[in-house]
Amino acid sequence: MIYISEEESAGLVTHDLAYAAAREALAAASSTQSGVFPAVLGRSCDPGNTFSVKSGWSQALTGVKVGSFWSGNPARGLPRHNSTILLLDQESGRLRAVIEAGEVNAYRTAASDAVAADLLARKEARVLAVFGAGNQALYEVAALARTRPIDTVLVVANPSPRRNTFVATLAERGLPARTVSAEEAVQAADIVVTATPSRAPLFQAEWVGPGTHVVSMGSDAPGKQELPAELLQRSRLFCDLPSQSVQIGDFQHARAAIEAGELEVTQIGDVIEGRAPGRLSEEEITVYDSSGISLQDLYIAEALIRSKAKQTTRG
Repeated sequence: MIYISEEESAGLVTHDLAYAAAREALAAASSTQSGVFPAVLGRSCDPGNTFSVKSGWSQALTGVKVGSFWSGNPARGLPRHNSTILLLDQESGRLRAVIEAGEVNAYRTAASDAVAADLLARKEARVLAVFGAGNQALYEVAALARTRPIDTVLVVANPSPRRNTFVATLAERGLPARTVSAEEAVQAADIVVTATPSRAPLFQAEWVGPGTHVVSMGSDAPGKQELPAELLQRSRLFCDLPSQSVQIGDFQHARAAIEAGELEVTQIGDVIEGRAPGRLSEEEITVYDSSGISLQDLYIAEALIRSKAKQTTRG
Protein backbone atom coordinates (compact mmCIF):
# COMPACT_ATOMS: atom_id res chain seq x y z
CA MET A 1 0.00 0.00 0.00
CA ILE A 2 1.17 3.51 -0.80
CA TYR A 3 1.21 6.07 2.00
CA ILE A 4 1.98 9.76 1.56
CA SER A 5 2.05 11.89 4.70
CA GLU A 6 0.82 15.46 5.03
CA GLU A 7 4.40 16.72 5.01
CA GLU A 8 5.24 14.71 1.88
CA SER A 9 2.14 15.74 -0.06
CA ALA A 10 2.65 19.41 0.83
CA GLY A 11 6.19 19.13 -0.52
CA LEU A 12 5.08 17.46 -3.74
CA VAL A 13 2.11 19.61 -4.72
CA THR A 14 2.45 22.63 -7.01
CA HIS A 15 -0.02 24.85 -8.82
CA ASP A 16 1.07 23.26 -12.11
CA LEU A 17 0.43 19.74 -10.81
CA ALA A 18 -2.93 20.75 -9.32
CA TYR A 19 -4.07 22.56 -12.47
CA ALA A 20 -3.28 19.59 -14.73
CA ALA A 21 -5.01 17.16 -12.37
CA ALA A 22 -8.07 19.39 -12.00
CA ARG A 23 -8.46 19.84 -15.74
CA GLU A 24 -8.26 16.08 -16.29
CA ALA A 25 -10.72 15.40 -13.46
CA LEU A 26 -13.26 17.99 -14.63
CA ALA A 27 -13.13 16.58 -18.16
CA ALA A 28 -13.61 13.07 -16.80
CA ALA A 29 -16.59 14.21 -14.72
CA SER A 30 -18.50 15.17 -17.86
CA SER A 31 -17.87 11.76 -19.43
CA THR A 32 -20.14 8.72 -19.28
CA GLN A 33 -17.06 6.76 -18.20
CA SER A 34 -17.10 8.16 -14.66
CA GLY A 35 -19.39 8.64 -11.70
CA VAL A 36 -19.60 10.96 -8.72
CA PHE A 37 -21.73 9.99 -5.73
CA PRO A 38 -23.66 12.48 -3.55
CA ALA A 39 -21.55 14.11 -0.86
CA VAL A 40 -22.20 12.93 2.68
CA LEU A 41 -22.03 15.63 5.36
CA GLY A 42 -21.52 14.78 9.02
CA ARG A 43 -20.23 16.06 12.35
CA SER A 44 -18.72 14.83 15.58
CA CYS A 45 -20.34 15.06 19.04
CA ASP A 46 -19.26 18.71 18.94
CA PRO A 47 -21.41 20.42 16.26
CA GLY A 48 -18.49 22.75 15.53
CA ASN A 49 -16.52 19.80 14.16
CA THR A 50 -17.79 18.76 10.74
CA PHE A 51 -16.68 16.53 7.89
CA SER A 52 -17.67 15.56 4.37
CA VAL A 53 -17.22 12.33 2.43
CA LYS A 54 -16.91 12.59 -1.35
CA SER A 55 -16.50 9.50 -3.51
CA GLY A 56 -16.40 8.58 -7.16
CA TRP A 57 -14.88 6.52 -9.93
CA SER A 58 -13.48 6.74 -13.43
CA GLN A 59 -12.02 4.14 -15.76
CA ALA A 60 -8.67 4.71 -14.05
CA LEU A 61 -9.48 5.47 -10.41
CA THR A 62 -11.89 4.65 -7.59
CA GLY A 63 -11.84 6.18 -4.14
CA VAL A 64 -12.97 8.47 -1.37
CA LYS A 65 -11.93 11.82 0.15
CA VAL A 66 -12.75 12.71 3.74
CA GLY A 67 -12.48 16.43 4.45
CA SER A 68 -12.77 17.71 7.99
CA PHE A 69 -13.16 21.04 9.78
CA TRP A 70 -12.27 20.93 13.49
CA SER A 71 -12.96 24.37 14.94
CA GLY A 72 -10.73 24.07 18.01
CA ASN A 73 -7.59 22.95 16.21
CA PRO A 74 -5.78 26.31 16.14
CA ALA A 75 -5.60 26.20 19.94
CA ARG A 76 -3.75 22.90 19.54
CA GLY A 77 -1.41 24.36 16.94
CA LEU A 78 -3.17 22.46 14.15
CA PRO A 79 -5.04 23.64 11.03
CA ARG A 80 -8.83 23.63 11.11
CA HIS A 81 -9.06 21.97 7.70
CA ASN A 82 -7.74 18.49 6.99
CA SER A 83 -8.20 16.06 4.14
CA THR A 84 -7.45 12.37 3.56
CA ILE A 85 -7.76 10.62 0.19
CA LEU A 86 -8.20 6.85 -0.07
CA LEU A 87 -7.66 5.11 -3.41
CA LEU A 88 -8.97 1.58 -3.93
CA ASP A 89 -7.39 -1.03 -6.17
CA GLN A 90 -9.55 -1.26 -9.29
CA GLU A 91 -9.29 -5.05 -9.46
CA SER A 92 -9.53 -6.19 -5.84
CA GLY A 93 -11.17 -3.29 -4.02
CA ARG A 94 -8.42 -3.39 -1.41
CA LEU A 95 -6.81 -0.21 -0.15
CA ARG A 96 -4.23 0.96 -2.67
CA ALA A 97 -3.17 4.34 -1.27
CA VAL A 98 -3.70 6.66 1.70
CA ILE A 99 -2.75 10.28 1.15
CA GLU A 100 -2.95 12.98 3.79
CA ALA A 101 -3.84 16.05 1.78
CA GLY A 102 -4.70 19.04 3.94
CA GLU A 103 -2.64 21.58 2.02
CA VAL A 104 -3.14 19.67 -1.21
CA ASN A 105 -6.88 20.20 -0.84
CA ALA A 106 -6.39 23.97 -0.95
CA TYR A 107 -4.38 23.65 -4.17
CA ARG A 108 -6.98 21.26 -5.62
CA THR A 109 -9.89 23.62 -4.91
CA ALA A 110 -8.13 26.66 -6.33
CA ALA A 111 -7.05 24.71 -9.40
CA SER A 112 -10.66 23.98 -10.42
CA ASP A 113 -11.42 27.70 -10.29
CA ALA A 114 -8.27 28.49 -12.29
CA VAL A 115 -9.23 25.97 -15.00
CA ALA A 116 -12.67 27.55 -15.29
CA ALA A 117 -11.28 31.10 -15.29
CA ASP A 118 -8.87 30.17 -18.06
CA LEU A 119 -11.88 29.18 -20.16
CA LEU A 120 -14.35 31.88 -19.09
CA ALA A 121 -12.62 35.07 -17.91
CA ARG A 122 -11.72 37.78 -20.44
CA LYS A 123 -8.13 37.45 -21.63
CA GLU A 124 -7.16 40.91 -20.41
CA ALA A 125 -8.73 40.50 -16.93
CA ARG A 126 -6.45 42.35 -14.51
CA VAL A 127 -8.48 43.26 -11.41
CA LEU A 128 -9.37 40.43 -9.03
CA ALA A 129 -11.80 40.91 -6.15
CA VAL A 130 -11.64 38.29 -3.40
CA PHE A 131 -14.18 37.91 -0.61
CA GLY A 132 -12.59 36.37 2.45
CA ALA A 133 -9.06 36.39 3.84
CA GLY A 134 -8.83 32.89 5.23
CA ASN A 135 -6.45 30.12 4.28
CA GLN A 136 -8.19 29.25 0.99
CA ALA A 137 -8.21 32.83 -0.29
CA LEU A 138 -4.43 32.92 -0.73
CA TYR A 139 -4.46 29.79 -2.89
CA GLU A 140 -7.34 31.15 -4.96
CA VAL A 141 -5.48 34.37 -5.75
CA ALA A 142 -2.26 32.53 -6.59
CA ALA A 143 -4.01 30.06 -8.90
CA LEU A 144 -6.11 32.67 -10.70
CA ALA A 145 -3.11 34.97 -11.15
CA ARG A 146 -1.44 32.20 -13.15
CA THR A 147 -4.23 32.27 -15.74
CA ARG A 148 -4.68 36.01 -16.22
CA PRO A 149 -2.43 39.11 -15.95
CA ILE A 150 -3.72 40.14 -12.52
CA ASP A 151 -2.14 43.38 -11.34
CA THR A 152 -4.62 44.46 -8.65
CA VAL A 153 -6.27 42.45 -5.86
CA LEU A 154 -9.19 43.99 -3.98
CA VAL A 155 -9.85 42.29 -0.64
CA VAL A 156 -13.25 42.28 1.06
CA ALA A 157 -13.05 40.93 4.61
CA ASN A 158 -13.77 41.98 8.16
CA PRO A 159 -10.93 43.86 9.89
CA SER A 160 -8.59 41.40 11.60
CA PRO A 161 -4.90 40.51 11.91
CA ARG A 162 -5.55 37.68 9.44
CA ARG A 163 -6.81 40.17 6.84
CA ASN A 164 -3.75 42.37 7.34
CA THR A 165 -1.43 39.39 6.98
CA PHE A 166 -3.24 38.30 3.83
CA VAL A 167 -2.83 41.69 2.16
CA ALA A 168 0.82 41.88 3.20
CA THR A 169 1.52 38.38 1.89
CA LEU A 170 0.03 39.22 -1.49
CA ALA A 171 2.19 42.32 -1.70
CA GLU A 172 5.29 40.26 -0.88
CA ARG A 173 4.37 37.99 -3.80
CA GLY A 174 4.21 40.90 -6.19
CA LEU A 175 0.41 41.27 -6.22
CA PRO A 176 -0.59 44.77 -5.08
CA ALA A 177 -3.59 44.38 -2.77
CA ARG A 178 -5.78 46.65 -0.73
CA THR A 179 -8.94 46.34 1.35
CA VAL A 180 -12.09 47.96 0.00
CA SER A 181 -15.86 47.76 0.42
CA ALA A 182 -17.86 45.03 -1.27
CA GLU A 183 -19.44 47.53 -3.66
CA GLU A 184 -16.13 49.07 -4.71
CA ALA A 185 -14.54 45.67 -5.23
CA VAL A 186 -17.30 44.20 -7.35
CA GLN A 187 -17.78 47.29 -9.48
CA ALA A 188 -14.06 47.43 -10.31
CA ALA A 189 -13.39 43.71 -10.74
CA ASP A 190 -12.81 41.69 -13.89
CA ILE A 191 -12.91 38.51 -11.79
CA VAL A 192 -14.72 38.04 -8.48
CA VAL A 193 -14.02 35.02 -6.26
CA THR A 194 -15.91 34.32 -3.05
CA ALA A 195 -14.12 32.16 -0.48
CA THR A 196 -16.31 32.38 2.61
CA PRO A 197 -18.71 30.26 4.72
CA SER A 198 -21.53 32.75 4.05
CA ARG A 199 -25.22 31.85 4.22
CA ALA A 200 -26.39 35.07 2.58
CA PRO A 201 -25.39 36.96 -0.60
CA LEU A 202 -22.16 38.91 -0.20
CA PHE A 203 -22.96 41.65 -2.71
CA GLN A 204 -25.70 43.04 -4.91
CA ALA A 205 -26.24 41.76 -8.43
CA GLU A 206 -26.38 45.22 -9.98
CA TRP A 207 -22.79 45.90 -8.91
CA VAL A 208 -21.50 43.28 -11.36
CA GLY A 209 -20.51 44.89 -14.64
CA PRO A 210 -20.50 43.48 -18.19
CA GLY A 211 -17.72 41.01 -18.91
CA THR A 212 -17.13 39.98 -15.30
CA HIS A 213 -16.33 36.39 -14.38
CA VAL A 214 -17.64 35.33 -10.95
CA VAL A 215 -16.53 32.27 -8.95
CA SER A 216 -18.38 30.90 -5.94
CA MET A 217 -16.26 28.32 -4.11
CA GLY A 218 -17.38 28.67 -0.50
CA SER A 219 -20.87 27.24 -0.99
CA ASP A 220 -20.43 23.52 -0.37
CA ALA A 221 -23.32 22.57 1.93
CA PRO A 222 -27.09 23.04 2.10
CA GLY A 223 -27.98 26.58 3.16
CA LYS A 224 -24.70 28.19 2.16
CA GLN A 225 -24.92 31.11 -0.27
CA GLU A 226 -22.44 33.68 -1.54
CA LEU A 227 -24.02 35.01 -4.74
CA PRO A 228 -27.28 36.97 -5.16
CA ALA A 229 -29.91 34.89 -6.95
CA GLU A 230 -30.64 37.85 -9.24
CA LEU A 231 -27.12 37.59 -10.69
CA LEU A 232 -27.82 34.08 -11.95
CA GLN A 233 -30.77 35.34 -13.97
CA ARG A 234 -28.55 37.53 -16.18
CA SER A 235 -25.41 35.40 -16.41
CA ARG A 236 -24.21 32.31 -18.26
CA LEU A 237 -23.89 29.57 -15.68
CA PHE A 238 -21.16 26.93 -15.38
CA CYS A 239 -20.24 24.42 -12.68
CA ASP A 240 -18.09 21.39 -11.93
CA LEU A 241 -21.04 18.97 -11.54
CA PRO A 242 -24.67 20.07 -12.07
CA SER A 243 -26.26 17.40 -9.86
CA GLN A 244 -24.07 18.44 -6.92
CA SER A 245 -24.23 22.15 -7.60
CA VAL A 246 -28.01 22.27 -7.16
CA GLN A 247 -27.76 20.28 -3.93
CA ILE A 248 -24.89 21.90 -2.02
CA GLY A 249 -23.41 24.56 -4.34
CA ASP A 250 -24.57 28.12 -4.89
CA PHE A 251 -26.94 26.97 -7.62
CA GLN A 252 -29.11 25.33 -4.93
CA HIS A 253 -30.73 28.76 -4.70
CA ALA A 254 -31.80 28.54 -8.34
CA ARG A 255 -32.63 24.85 -8.31
CA ALA A 256 -36.29 25.23 -9.26
CA ALA A 257 -35.48 27.43 -12.26
CA ILE A 258 -32.66 25.13 -13.38
CA GLU A 259 -34.74 21.97 -13.09
CA ALA A 260 -37.61 23.68 -14.94
CA GLY A 261 -35.27 24.54 -17.79
CA GLU A 262 -35.58 28.28 -17.21
CA LEU A 263 -31.85 28.57 -16.50
CA GLU A 264 -29.22 26.57 -18.36
CA VAL A 265 -26.12 25.26 -16.58
CA THR A 266 -23.07 24.07 -18.53
CA GLN A 267 -20.69 21.56 -17.01
CA ILE A 268 -17.16 22.92 -17.32
CA GLY A 269 -15.89 19.54 -18.53
CA ASP A 270 -17.99 19.96 -21.65
CA VAL A 271 -16.19 23.24 -22.34
CA ILE A 272 -12.81 21.57 -21.77
CA GLU A 273 -13.73 18.81 -24.24
CA GLY A 274 -15.13 21.24 -26.82
CA ARG A 275 -18.72 20.02 -26.55
CA ALA A 276 -19.93 23.41 -25.29
CA PRO A 277 -18.69 26.98 -25.75
CA GLY A 278 -17.06 29.02 -23.05
CA ARG A 279 -17.27 32.80 -23.07
CA LEU A 280 -19.20 34.01 -26.13
CA SER A 281 -18.61 37.75 -25.89
CA GLU A 282 -16.67 40.43 -24.05
CA GLU A 283 -19.87 41.71 -22.45
CA GLU A 284 -21.47 38.61 -21.00
CA ILE A 285 -21.21 37.76 -17.31
CA THR A 286 -20.08 34.23 -16.52
CA VAL A 287 -20.57 32.43 -13.18
CA TYR A 288 -18.72 29.28 -12.10
CA ASP A 289 -20.16 27.35 -9.15
CA SER A 290 -17.27 25.36 -7.68
CA SER A 291 -18.64 22.96 -5.07
CA GLY A 292 -15.70 20.54 -5.34
CA ILE A 293 -16.01 16.99 -6.65
CA SER A 294 -14.41 13.71 -5.66
CA LEU A 295 -12.73 13.17 -9.01
CA GLN A 296 -10.55 16.22 -8.34
CA ASP A 297 -9.27 14.45 -5.23
CA LEU A 298 -8.71 11.12 -6.96
CA TYR A 299 -6.83 12.64 -9.89
CA ILE A 300 -4.61 14.84 -7.75
CA ALA A 301 -3.87 11.84 -5.54
CA GLU A 302 -2.71 9.89 -8.60
CA ALA A 303 -0.60 12.87 -9.70
CA LEU A 304 1.07 12.97 -6.28
CA ILE A 305 1.84 9.24 -6.45
CA ARG A 306 3.48 9.72 -9.86
CA SER A 307 5.44 12.71 -8.59
CA LYS A 308 6.70 10.77 -5.57
CA ALA A 309 7.72 7.85 -7.79
CA LYS A 310 9.72 10.20 -10.03
CA GLN A 311 11.50 11.70 -7.04
CA THR A 312 12.32 8.23 -5.74
CA THR A 313 13.69 7.19 -9.13
CA ARG A 314 15.85 10.30 -9.38
CA GLY A 315 17.07 9.77 -5.83
